[in-house]
Amino acid sequence: MSVTLTTAQARRIALAAQGFGKNRDAAVTMRGLSSVLSRLGQFQIDSVNVCVRAHYQPLYARLGAYDRALLDRAGNAAPRRGYEYWGHAACLIDVNLEPALRFRAQASRAKPWSEMGRLLETKPELVDKVYAQVAERGPLTAREVEHDQVRSPGSWWNWSEVKTTLEWLFVIGELTSAGRNTQFERRYDLPARVLPAAVFNAPTPTEEESRLILARRAAAALGVFTPAWLAEYFYTDRAATTAALNQLVASGEVEPVSVRGWDKPAFLWAAAARPRKVSGEGLVAPFDSLVFDRDRLAGTFGVHYRIGLYTPKADRVHGYYVYLFVMDERIAARVDLKADRSTSRLLVQSSWLEDGAPEAETAARLVAELRRMADWLGLAEVVIEPAGSLAPTLARLA
Repeated sequence: MSVTLTTAQARRIALAAQGFGKNRDAAVTMRGLSSVLSRLGQFQIDSVNVCVRAHYQPLYARLGAYDRALLDRAGNAAPRRGYEYWGHAACLIDVNLEPALRFRAQASRAKPWSEMGRLLETKPELVDKVYAQVAERGPLTAREVEHDQVRSPGSWWNWSEVKTTLEWLFVIGELTSAGRNTQFERRYDLPARVLPAAVFNAPTPTEEESRLILARRAAAALGVFTPAWLAEYFYTDRAATTAALNQLVASGEVEPVSVRGWDKPAFLWAAAARPRKVSGEGLVAPFDSLVFDRDRLAGTFGVHYRIGLYTPKADRVHGYYVYLFVMDERIAARVDLKADRSTSRLLVQSSWLEDGAPEAETAARLVAELRRMADWLGLAEVVIEPAGSLAPTLARLA
C-alpha cells in the first residue's frame, strides 16, 4: 500500500530536498557551496543583472550572505566544482554530471540549428579555424578570437559567424567554458584544460545510463514529484525519463505515493528527509530550481508565477524581475527588486502579499531579509516604493 502525504508534508519534503531550512548565519565555505551545488545539480545562468545575476542567488537563499567570489572560483578556476552546459537551461552544473550530459552533446552534433547548418555547408573550414584559435590561445572570448565580425543576416542575437561557430563547438562538447569575464562573456577553452582530469577521462555512459543518472539526481533534488516534473528538472525527454523513473522504482530508490490534492501520480525519493517543520526565510530568484518549473510551483505551493521581463510592460502584474519570499513552509510574498548601484539602494519597486499569508509577520520578516540582502550586495539602504498590496505595511517597518 502506497504512502499518502498531505500537501503540507509534500511542501516540507520539497523544501528540504532543495536545501531550505538550514542555518543561514554560518560562514559559507567551498565545502558548503559544493554541497548545495551537488544537491541541486545546477544553478541556472541568466544575463539579466537588474539586482544580482541568477546563478548567485540560490546559494544566498539557502546559506545566507556569502562571498560571490567563492562561486566564481568554483566555476572559473581549478579544481572546478561546476561547469557550464545545458541542464534545465543554460546552467552552472555540478562538474561530476559532465559524463552524463555527453549524450546531449552527441545528439546536438547531428542536429545543427539552421544558421550553423548553413555555415557548415558554405564555410566548413571556419569550424577548424575557430577551434585552432582557441586551442592555441585559449581561453578566449568571442571578441578575442581573430575574425572579421561578419554578422549573420536575420540572426535574433545578431551573432557573428565566429560567435555562432564557438557556440556550436560549445554545444557539441568540443569546447567548454573556462568561466566568465567581468562583462559576463563566456571564455571558451578545451575541455581537457578545464574539466578535472578524473571527470574528463571518465568513461562515457550509454544514453540509457545517462538518463538514469540524471533522473536519479533530479529525484533527489525534488524529493517528491510527478513524472513531468522529474523530466523538466534537467529538461529531458519525458518518455525516456519515465523509463528511467521505472528503473528507480524497481531498484527501490523511488517509491510511488499519493499526495492529497494532486491530480497526477506522485513519487517520493526514498531517502528524502521528511521534516516535521521547516523554518527560515529566503528570497528566491525567478530561475531558482525551487521555482523554475512553474507547474511544479503551482502544484506544490499553490503559487502561480510568471516572469515579468518576458511580458510587455503594460501586461505585467507584479513587476519586471520578481523574487518570491519563502517563509518557513510557504511562499508568503513576492517583491520586484532592483539594485540601484549608483545610489547604493535596494529598490523594492513593488511588494505583494500571497493569499493566506499573515501580513504582519510576513512584512516584519521580509523587511529583515531585504536588509540582509542589501548588506550582502553592498547596498546602504532599502527603499520601499508605494506599489503592491504589501507596500504600506513594509514601508512602515523599513
